[in-house]
Amino acid sequence: MVLNRDQERWAAALWVEKNHGDAGLAYIAKQVERLTLEGDGAGVETWKAIGDRFDQVRRKSASN
Repeated sequence: MVLNRDQERWAAALWVEKNHGDAGLAYIAKQVERLTLEGDGAGVETWKAIGDRFDQVRRKSASN
């Protein structure tokens, strides 16, 4: 099965939630910082998008 870009980002957000839980935002911020220092603008944007989805996952979990 091939995932599209949006599905990959949702999958990454769910992976972060599963593996990092409450520390997920810090993990995502660390990735953004690392990629910024490396000059990887596309990577930064990808992790920001993952962060947006992670936030949605966490809000949904909190409301249930």
